[in-house]
Amino acid sequence: MQGKYLIVDKSLLPSYFEKVAEAKELIDEGQARDVSEAVKMVGISRSTYYKYKDMVRDISTVSMGRHAIISMMMSHRVGVLSTVIGIISRYDYSVWTITQNPPVDAKANVVITLELGEDADALDDMLKEISVVPGLSRVQLLGMD
Repeated sequence: MQGKYLIVDKSLLPSYFEKVAEAKELIDEGQARDVSEAVKMVGISRSTYYKYKDMVRDISTVSMGRHAIISMMMSHRVGVLSTVIGIISRYDYSVWTITQNPPVDAKANVVITLELGEDADALDDMLKEISVVPGLSRVQLLGMD
């Protein structure tokens, strides 16, 4: 076995693992003011919470979508990058990272990593739309996973 993680049916685990995940969710969503309140609400001790809080996650909080890396040569003008991000947003893709090199001769290389989720079908359409944005001289899909 190569990986560090296993996906296990929660019925096989002690109930406090699920309760730790519930307490984390209560805190994240603001339904509990602090750890003390959250652990009381779910019925575990603070020590149990702190012992497992970094090791237990609800699978619904883990991103499992596909990713794409796009490289662009962009003119160093106001609004070009925001136009690209607007197009990405309309396709409901999430921007994970944006890396921009300093401009040379008023052009900068920009690399954007996107989370596509399960709907990667519209990626080609999005790339075509981005490629005609004024101020972009090159749009290239570097890779996907």
